[in-house]
Amino acid sequence: MQPKLIIHGGAGSSLKDKGGLAAVRQDLHAIARNTYECLLQGASAIDAVVKGCQLLEDAPRFNAGTGSVLQADGQIRMSAALMDGTRQRFSGVINVSRAPHPIDLANALQPESDRVLSDYGAAELLRELHVPIHDPLTDLRLHEWIEERKGNFSRKMADVVAESRRGTIGVVALDNSGCLAAGTSTGGKGLERIGRVSDSAMPAGNYATQHAAVSCTGIGEDIIDECTATRIVVRVTDGLSLADAIAKSMQEAKVNNRDLGAIALDVTGAIAWGKTSEVLLAAYHDGTQIGDTLEWIGDGLSDALSN
Repeated sequence: MQPKLIIHGGAGSSLKDKGGLAAVRQDLHAIARNTYECLLQGASAIDAVVKGCQLLEDAPRFNAGTGSVLQADGQIRMSAALMDGTRQRFSGVINVSRAPHPIDLANALQPESDRVLSDYGAAELLRELHVPIHDPLTDLRLHEWIEERKGNFSRKMADVVAESRRGTIGVVALDNSGCLAAGTSTGGKGLERIGRVSDSAMPAGNYATQHAAVSCTGIGEDIIDECTATRIVVRVTDGLSLADAIAKSMQEAKVNNRDLGAIALDVTGAIAWGKTSEVLLAAYHDGTQIGDTLEWIGDGLSDALSN
């Protein structure tokens, strides 16, 4: 099986300028290239997804790991999820702080019987794993929070790469054994109510089976209301093509005025993505070359590559 890969760095209304577009493209292409190289060297889908998420979490441009936005009280609380499609096994952490790679905590929980932990449990897991304390705060995120504080937090979300401030990262991989996996990680909306939980640590935003795998981005509450990732995978399982499953799900989301995007792979190697937002920050490797969705406008509903 020829490995396939697709990653995303969020969704929104527009990139701030062409310089922003070029910088995002450079980051996404480099991470896609490095992650795909792991697949070529025989890494499993789950290991490649973890690696890709780590690289995206390390990139301060994206709202996950280092570079995560601050909640209303000035604290960073991150969430992440990982799903092994072959075993149909989900794990995740919710509102964890001081972690360099929240995806690593989700990965550590994969073999456990208790596989989704909230803030206190995730902090204890960090100690058990002897992970050094890490401060994910960047000067940019601190400056954003200070400026919002001056305005008494009048905006509903903090600023990230895209103008409308939907920040998440995700990776979906198909390995050379035909196994699928998906991972998603986020710093949240920013400025949100303390303790708010995103879709990223739920099957609504991150889901995989032996048939298909999906990672979502956008407004978390919209993704939860649509149960987007699971809905797409179930439709593929029931016989729709991946492209049709995404198109139908995006059309329904658009009718419901949702603001979201999704990236996906199926077991045949088809790569697909969809959005109701104007911009989806995604890049993919189809086995031959790297492409991206950064200047994809279209009808805002779907696009796909067959295997």
